[in-house]
Amino acid sequence: MQVKDKTVVVTGAATGIGRALALAFAQAGARGVAIADLNAAGAAAVAAEVQAAAPDCKVFAQGVDVSDEAAVQSLADEATRRFGQIDVFCSNAGIILRKGLDASAEEWQRIWDINVMAHIHAAKAVLPQMLERGDGYFVNTVSAAGLLSQIGSAPYAVTKHAAIGFAEWLSITYGDRGIKVSCICPQGVQTNMLLGENGERKGFLQEGSVTAEHVAAATLEGIADERFLILPHPEVLEYYRRKGQDYDRWLHGMRRLHEKVMQEFGGIAV
Repeated sequence: MQVKDKTVVVTGAATGIGRALALAFAQAGARGVAIADLNAAGAAAVAAEVQAAAPDCKVFAQGVDVSDEAAVQSLADEATRRFGQIDVFCSNAGIILRKGLDASAEEWQRIWDINVMAHIHAAKAVLPQMLERGDGYFVNTVSAAGLLSQIGSAPYAVTKHAAIGFAEWLSITYGDRGIKVSCICPQGVQTNMLLGENGERKGFLQEGSVTAEHVAAATLEGIADERFLILPHPEVLEYYRRKGQDYDRWLHGMRRLHEKVMQEFGGIAV
């Protein structure tokens, strides 16, 4: 699939990977790009940036809480009204919670609603029109944590595994009806989630980290190839193979990595 002349919705687009994706789609010739984020002012700022970079692209911004099914449906309705249809939906918004068993039930619910249910809300909102056309693309930002795990965050590891599981089901169920699905699964990306608001956070994933623009470029390549797994860090595929080949050995190695991270970074992995 080529993104030229396609219409795209990107959530979590006020910063980081979402911003980079919106710019990359517009600069690649997308006909329309919807910029959505909980931070409505940030979304509007990125929309202005995207419009300046790609004057021929139709752009609009909308404040959206992706954990709210009705809000995601409203975003889909507005994008459809403005563009005529949605060709690509990038369900990119996500959060991290750096806790284990100390996370409260309310904290688990919040990260579940954003990291998992947002993908489900997007599919429910957009899938009917895609099935009617027999064509459509879901691009879900997940994480290498969905394939491997996340040192220092049980909620992040669990919800990202669940997000992969839903994307697999979506592809299996609707792939023969023209629906394409990709999961973006990077390791460290140089965003506020990794570095902190002021660059104060330290963690082992900063070594080997890539820019959000690198992730966006890899995403466009992955969409062109219609690959389910988009891996901005290619080594993740080898780690995933090792996990499948010898699960116990992989777990032993991860326990050693956990101990190293606890000693050097106080358990903070990202």
